[in-house]
Amino acid sequence: MPFDPATLRYNEAGLIPAIAQDRDGAVLMMAWMNAEAVARTLETGRVTYWSRSRQSFWVKGESSGHVQTLVEMRIDCDRDCLLVVVDQEGPACHTNRRSCFYTALRDGEEVEIMKPMA
Repeated sequence: MPFDPATLRYNEAGLIPAIAQDRDGAVLMMAWMNAEAVARTLETGRVTYWSRSRQSFWVKGESSGHVQTLVEMRIDCDRDCLLVVVDQEGPACHTNRRSCFYTALRDGEEVEIMKPMA
């Protein structure tokens, strides 16, 4: 049975969270997709998000060159969150880090656990 992006459960703004994970298991980032971004990602193999601030599609790496190529898209059990397994070229975070999750909470303190890539 062919997949229909309309079968996913989107929030009131028509968006669904999408967690990007590198093929090696590292969690890279979280962004939002709408049904069209899901469809575009599946059609092109280039991960496409919906930018809430710009109100437009955002193909990861389009301006930075830090492309995310889709390996596999997974749907959670409630159909309200996506996991996109990707091949990531360069850093995933706009801060030039491999992951957007570079701050840990340890003993009540914020600790930077990942430096920007050279």
